[in-house]
Amino acid sequence: MVEQAEVNLNTRRKMIQIFHNTVYKPTWLSLMVYCAIGIGGGLGGPFFAPAAFAWDSSQDMWSLHGGYGQSIPGWGATEQRVQTIDVVGRYSHLTIDDVGSGWLKGNYSTLVELPLHFVTDPDTSMLVGINFLACYTFTANNVWQPYIFGGGGPVYSFADIPGMGARWNGNYQFALGVQHRLDSGRFLLFEMRYHHISNGGTEEPNDPLNSLKFLVGFSF
Repeated sequence: MVEQAEVNLNTRRKMIQIFHNTVYKPTWLSLMVYCAIGIGGGLGGPFFAPAAFAWDSSQDMWSLHGGYGQSIPGWGATEQRVQTIDVVGRYSHLTIDDVGSGWLKGNYSTLVELPLHFVTDPDTSMLVGINFLACYTFTANNVWQPYIFGGGGPVYSFADIPGMGARWNGNYQFALGVQHRLDSGRFLLFEMRYHHISNGGTEEPNDPLNSLKFLVGFSF
């Protein structure tokens, strides 16, 4: 009983350290994540005055994305080429609307994702996680709307990937995308992501996976 409690405590400590090293440590990234969480709860974040504290989900959106990703040996400390088929469910909450003017006009939203990464090489297995992301969408054009986002979260690996010394890892990522409004009012989404996974130095070895991912999505 005592041994199991110690194992659980050590696991929690590792997860906290992973989060600190992969998300908190880059202060600019942590600021994006904390702003995303803050404005997602109607708090407005440190730089924006909230219009209201009530949760308004009338303009929120669900979407499903699929695509392909590959880590690139030689990109940073990445040594292993890992290929994945990615399926991502996303909930998007509009947090601040009608920001800026001209071509910079847009809105801020908070994204919560549940990604499934099906590893096809060098192992046949999967990684699962959860992402918290801050997004800005340019809305000057009503049909084609570019967007950018960044953030991260924890990742659990079922795959046996050389150089990945831990099951629990952290990720951070940045994306460029564009959404196309259909006549139905729904969107087709196209995006490219930079995606980083590592265990934050909690275990050895700790070879990071720096990847590019290409995804196509549909809102509903």
